[in-house]
Amino acid sequence: MSPLDLVPWLFFLALIGVVLAFDLGVFKREAHAITFGEALTRSVIYISLGLAFNLLVYFLYEHNLFGVGHHVGHPLDGGTAALQFFTGFLLEYSLSLDNVFVIAIIFNYFQIPLAYQHRVLFWGVLGALIMRGIMIALGAALISRFDWIIYVFGGILILTALRMLFSGHENVEPEKSPVVRLARRLYPVTPTLHGEHFFVDWNGRRAATPLFLVLLVVESTDVIFAVDSIPAIFAVTRDPFLVFSSNVFAILGLRSLYFAIAPLMDKFRYLKLSLVFVLAFVGVKMILSHHEPIPTRISLSVIIGILAVGVLASALALAREAGPLRLPGADLDAITRSTLTAARKLIVLVLGATVLVIGAAMVVLPGPALVVIPAGLAILASEFVWARRLLQRLRNEVRSLVGAGKGRGDGSA
Repeated sequence: MSPLDLVPWLFFLALIGVVLAFDLGVFKREAHAITFGEALTRSVIYISLGLAFNLLVYFLYEHNLFGVGHHVGHPLDGGTAALQFFTGFLLEYSLSLDNVFVIAIIFNYFQIPLAYQHRVLFWGVLGALIMRGIMIALGAALISRFDWIIYVFGGILILTALRMLFSGHENVEPEKSPVVRLARRLYPVTPTLHGEHFFVDWNGRRAATPLFLVLLVVESTDVIFAVDSIPAIFAVTRDPFLVFSSNVFAILGLRSLYFAIAPLMDKFRYLKLSLVFVLAFVGVKMILSHHEPIPTRISLSVIIGILAVGVLASALALAREAGPLRLPGADLDAITRSTLTAARKLIVLVLGATVLVIGAAMVVLPGPALVVIPAGLAILASEFVWARRLLQRLRNEVRSLVGAGKGRGDGSA
């Protein structure tokens, strides 16, 4: 490998470093509880960054910039690479949603205030990037050396789907985690929190706080989930650069989306069932990859369809149950309206962003981008003011262009 081959990797790592530094320095200057609106705004920003990088992936592989597609990654054309990145990004994002259940339980178990949860997740991301990078490198090496390992990965995914189908998160007890027990043996731990500090001076010696124990549990949980999710993305692409970059953007986006989703996770009762079907489908795709390979476009359509059915079925079930409930002295109408509004915003965000990214991809790929992009903005505009403003600006630009075209036509006549 020549020094030039390291340029894409170094550029990507530098980009992620800048994003994390911006997050820590601008978004989180002081500890405070992140509101639902703030969480959604950050999620839109991170999703937009991932989609922008998706377009960059197209140009890198299409023109083999810095050896990408030759010496870096696998020999793919721009369209195939961009499609694989987006499918991997969506797959990792959706599979990580199950991790939100567990993280919420961990925070609740240790009674961590909302104001300190962002700090835990921020440093948790750094550890997750390192651990997933190591696991992706090992997975890529195993697949390149032992071609049959793909069947093992497929079997792991199917077994994981079955485990998710018949298990729940209600009995999770973070205090009994081997990581927590080992940490307590090796290092003193204070009985109470000390703000957002991981370590403090306590009784004349350096000690860890319960917040540090939570960080350890979150990190170990991510490793467990990575054992399931990383084999899944190798079913979509075996290009290490695409696997790692799509993983990283999914982790970054989910960290912000956690604060919007966590309070509503019990409302999306069918989402976990959707993830079961996604895992099972990807496992079957992996097992069939050497005999009847399923195209990436079909895989993307199936994954989007399964997730959409789960979200919509959950929202409809919630709406049916919310109607007849009435209790004296309880403002259930306000609670129901608030919950349905939050759920509707989340559904619109997912659907609108998906349509928008498909339209953005059509700018460089075949397809009616001029129709799909406004359609995505129109979906988002039904709930978000910024989307309405952007859609109105787009309409004004189109009208001015049409008016200018008519003026030139009249003048030439």
